[in-house]
Amino acid sequence: MPIATPEVYADMIDRAKAGKFAYPAVNITSSQTITAALQGFAEAESDGIIQVSVGGAEYGSGSTVKDRIAGSLALAAYAAEVAKNYPVQIAIHTDHCVKKNLDSWVRPLLAIEAEQVKNGGLPTFQSHMFDGSDIPLEENLVIAAELLELSQAARTILEIEVGVVGGEEDGHEAAINDKLYTTAEDGLATVRALGAGEKGRYLTALTFGNVHGVYKPGAVKLRPSILAEIQKAVGDEIGKENPFDLVFHGGSGSTAEEIGEAVDHGVIKMNIDTDTQYAFTRPVVDHMFSNYDGVLKIDGEVGNKKAYDPRAWGKLAEAGMAARIVEASQQLRSAGQKIR
Repeated sequence: MPIATPEVYADMIDRAKAGKFAYPAVNITSSQTITAALQGFAEAESDGIIQVSVGGAEYGSGSTVKDRIAGSLALAAYAAEVAKNYPVQIAIHTDHCVKKNLDSWVRPLLAIEAEQVKNGGLPTFQSHMFDGSDIPLEENLVIAAELLELSQAARTILEIEVGVVGGEEDGHEAAINDKLYTTAEDGLATVRALGAGEKGRYLTALTFGNVHGVYKPGAVKLRPSILAEIQKAVGDEIGKENPFDLVFHGGSGSTAEEIGEAVDHGVIKMNIDTDTQYAFTRPVVDHMFSNYDGVLKIDGEVGNKKAYDPRAWGKLAEAGMAARIVEASQQLRSAGQKIR
């Protein structure tokens, strides 16, 4: 199947919310990680989302070039071509664009997509995230409202963040403290500024103690019940049950119980990156240690081409990452839920 159209993407979100499941949103940085993600979704029989961060986009253009627009478009083009061979629907998303990167990344991409749509085509990406967590909420929502209007012209969905996710992601860092918990007042301010769909569809990342990265047990205090409280407060005001399409950031390392409760409260997308990075790298390490004398030319020997061929360890890396995506799909209940 090809990359999801705007209509299919909207249907994916609707199906997830109605069926109380969520899609893994997997960060990709290369053709190999895209292939691994597609393999994982196909094996899980789950539709899914692949996403690129600003650092991933720069890496995708070449680590010495660091052109975030070129890298974004290149990764999306590769995904669009190879996704045709996998029996699942995939949406492509840009992840965590903070205010300082808007003019050099998401705004230009939206302009490109608006032109694509104007000419009768489809947008390259299906959604973009604006991360306004490092600025005051009022300013966050003013910028979000502007981007929502641009998203309408580009036929894309906007993702916003209301609250703060702790830890570090692509150079953006936040402390682990009480600011990690979005309030009902924050949720009400959001719907008053952006509407409930009539101004354009958006996804909302409300924070309930989320932290990027993986921490030892006890370091992160997740409170998924906050999501239910905010959904009820906003729903009571506008007369709509579970009004927000929610996103779970910092999902790596979360327990199955925490994930399940979050999905019950309206989460339709959960970001996983740290866990899939490890799942990709670990088999490579095993291969290198197990085939030390083959991957290195030591003691006057010539090594073993079959051991150091990038395809040999690359396939293992892809399989490891794919297996972790299958696990995430099972935890999020999207396994077996692909659009038939």
